[in-house]
Amino acid sequence: MSQSKFKCMLYKLPSLFDEGAVFTAIDTETTGLNKHNDRIIEIGAVKFDKNGIIDKFSSLINPKRPLTQICIKLCGIYDDMLSDAPTVAKVLPEFLCFISGSTLIAHNANFDINFINAECERIHFPQLTKPNIPALDTVKISRFCFPSFEKHNLQFLAHKFAINSGKAHRALDDAIVCKEIFLRCINDSLRHM
Repeated sequence: MSQSKFKCMLYKLPSLFDEGAVFTAIDTETTGLNKHNDRIIEIGAVKFDKNGIIDKFSSLINPKRPLTQICIKLCGIYDDMLSDAPTVAKVLPEFLCFISGSTLIAHNANFDINFINAECERIHFPQLTKPNIPALDTVKISRFCFPSFEKHNLQFLAHKFAINSGKAHRALDDAIVCKEIFLRCINDSLRHM
């Protein structure tokens, strides 16, 4: 998306929000950073509109492989927590139904969308991969709205805005923080442009 299209889209967000559009903030936790070799182990989402939270979605996902110590340390998810969790083939159709009809938001959206698309492709579930679902990226939005901030990662922004971050690197808690950052961008910046 060009810079001018991006700015145009941002300026429309407050009106879209005020008119009652439904948004869903999403987050994934994964076994690593490579969408081809790693797997999603948790997915979380919070659906909301101008009146507040409509619904939440959260599921652990059994990746059918042991987790690395780095992964365990980062997100606090252990192999025994995933042993009885559903597989991605069960969770993704439920997730896609949950997000249907809403505008997606994610912090570093390409990461989450690329992993979701890769998992869909692995299970031959074409509804998400063609075409790719668009998602608003709160990293890019926050950089535009608050250019003087030295960082724009989720935890920094949560601290800067005094947002309760819950358990960092857990999908639902991070999705809720993403929602709050999105609302701060709309209310503290975009409404005044």
